[in-house]
Amino acid sequence: PMANTLHINTKIMEFVIFAIECAAQKMRIPAPLLYNRLEKVNLIQHYLVEGYDMLHTQSKEYIADTLIEALENWETHYNNKEKGI
Repeated sequence: PMANTLHINTKIMEFVIFAIECAAQKMRIPAPLLYNRLEKVNLIQHYLVEGYDMLHTQSKEYIADTLIEALENWETHYNNKEKGI
């Protein structure tokens, strides 16, 4: 039954949690709230999981900053799409 779900290994999962916690601290919001916002625009998959190879070697600061920047850009894009802009 699990065959069709995306398999994410433990290392990537730990990185995703780490990245979300770093960015949430920086934004001064709870990590679960940030998780929900990232999930809504698909960034956990598209940015953190798919970008893992490039990102996990970077500094904590860089990871947090780029994640926040990506989220703001994607939310703007999604909001504009919903408004039909």
